[in-house]
Amino acid sequence: MKLSEFKFDLPQSLIALHPSDRGESRLMVVHRKTGEIEHKTFADVINYFDDGDVMAINDTKVFPARLYGQKEKTGAKIEVFLLRELNREMRLWDVLVDPARKIRVGNKLYFGDSDLVAEVIDNTTSRGRTIRFLYDGDNDAFMKLVDELGETPLPPEIISRRKVESADRERFQTIFAEHVGAVAAPTAGMHFTKAIMKRLEIKGVSFAPVTLHVGLGTFRTVDVEDLTKHKTDSENYRITQGTAEVVNKAIDAKKRICAVGTTSLRAIESSVSASGHLKPVEGWTDKFVFPPYDFKIANALLSNFQLPESILLMAACAFGGFDLVMKAYDIAIKEKYKFFTYGDAMLII
Repeated sequence: MKLSEFKFDLPQSLIALHPSDRGESRLMVVHRKTGEIEHKTFADVINYFDDGDVMAINDTKVFPARLYGQKEKTGAKIEVFLLRELNREMRLWDVLVDPARKIRVGNKLYFGDSDLVAEVIDNTTSRGRTIRFLYDGDNDAFMKLVDELGETPLPPEIISRRKVESADRERFQTIFAEHVGAVAAPTAGMHFTKAIMKRLEIKGVSFAPVTLHVGLGTFRTVDVEDLTKHKTDSENYRITQGTAEVVNKAIDAKKRICAVGTTSLRAIESSVSASGHLKPVEGWTDKFVFPPYDFKIANALLSNFQLPESILLMAACAFGGFDLVMKAYDIAIKEKYKFFTYGDAMLII
């Protein structure tokens, strides 16, 4: 398929700048077999799952990855966006800097009144740099300092229109977030409340956690028309033996296995055995899911409404069928559903 096929006109007013209360977003339910489309609220999700069904949830935890430093000598304000840790012992990080033209190898950056200093040691891309943090404490103390100095890494589509607020720190996170490492939230999981999860568990639905540390590559624009030529960034992921057993039991019993979010979908579809079962794994995945795609594990998908030409939209189209999902998006715009990170949800079954 071609990139231009995933283009549609999205009014800016439909990109949610703030979230609804958890569990109170709207939910569009799309039935693949019949093409039926229903309009519900998120709490109704429990009516579509039964005893033995499984929800694969991404338990990655977002850390405040956007730091603001001052350049040595000039004091110029520089945004430093932490992408991923390269070497813990040496405190080497892959980062994006802005404005990039001011930052060269050898430059030092200071962060507020803290003891934290960073030195630029390599250029990786036009905005990318490898930096070494100069800090005496252990890793826990270092991450605590990052937590204090950093800002919630809301996407540009939101922060270009409003400032980051203190409430974002709690809200740009799922309630089951556990393993620190993401620079963007797995947004479909943000709709769940403890009460909704409890009601699903009472019905006999199991939650199977996977960990995929969401990177900025998830939101990077695709710049090739031929999608087979697009390369996604690798993201670190882990699937435990326990999760594999829960999912495989559901596969054998022909139950519903719902990927909560396209990140969970990518994780479970990245580790499939020859017999079509989920394998425990710890490693990296650069799986790019676009139509046509033969899904081996998931048979239901919960996802937010995504932006035009995004790889998240492509994954949803691969799962629900291109024509049906694009028709659903057309209806979502007419019905004024909210889109993107803080927007409403779609369940494809």
